[in-house]
Amino acid sequence: MSKLTGKVAVVTGASKGIGAAIAKSLAAEGASVVVNYASSKAGADTVVAAITKAGGKAVAVGGDVSKAAEAQGIIDAAIKNFGRLDILVNNSGVYEFSPIEAITEEHYHKIFNVNVLGLLLVTRAAVAHLGEGSSIINIGSVVSSLTPPASAVYTGTKGAVDAITGVLAKELGPKKIRVNALNPGMVDTEGVQTAGFLGSDMEKNIVAQTPLGRVGQVDDIASVATFLASDDAKWVTGELLRVGGGIH
Repeated sequence: MSKLTGKVAVVTGASKGIGAAIAKSLAAEGASVVVNYASSKAGADTVVAAITKAGGKAVAVGGDVSKAAEAQGIIDAAIKNFGRLDILVNNSGVYEFSPIEAITEEHYHKIFNVNVLGLLLVTRAAVAHLGEGSSIINIGSVVSSLTPPASAVYTGTKGAVDAITGVLAKELGPKKIRVNALNPGMVDTEGVQTAGFLGSDMEKNIVAQTPLGRVGQVDDIASVATFLASDDAKWVTGELLRVGGGIH
């Protein structure tokens, strides 16, 4: 029997990148998965098709996590399609870098609304359905400890994710719901490629600081998320698990 047989998972922002890899990994271990997307239905459908082809169960569900009604709708879809909810992966996130002189209200709200408010809204909706042994996994970032220049807003959101993870672990612990953050380093995703980071001086600098000497791959992150979702991690909560090849 696979580790997550009979479990139901919601993965936000799962149409590509880390979210897509986590959705596929959870499904491979037996979970039925809600593959959430904000704009790329085609991407989410591709992920669902891959899961189904491999013998798993998944459904694509649109929804902007930063809007309360849509966040609720994502969770409602899990109950409607699969009848329960056991695992929530708060992966939806956006990033833009900007020096302090160029920060605007729009920039701030765009990043915080998805990365922080969205996490809270989806979690609020999910908690009504999560029972004993459930797992919430928040996708943070090593930036919260590395604090790179020109990332005050983005790094601020990930610092908030770290803090919220600790709060919710204590708040939901009495209900036997575990809450952890998984904080990746730079990962080779579509977004990183589009931003031009691969092959840049930034990448070279990060690799130079990484003891294992390379940029992460999405499967490096997905396997750890699957561990946190499973009973293998039943005594792990409130942790900020840095998954970045040793970068500090």
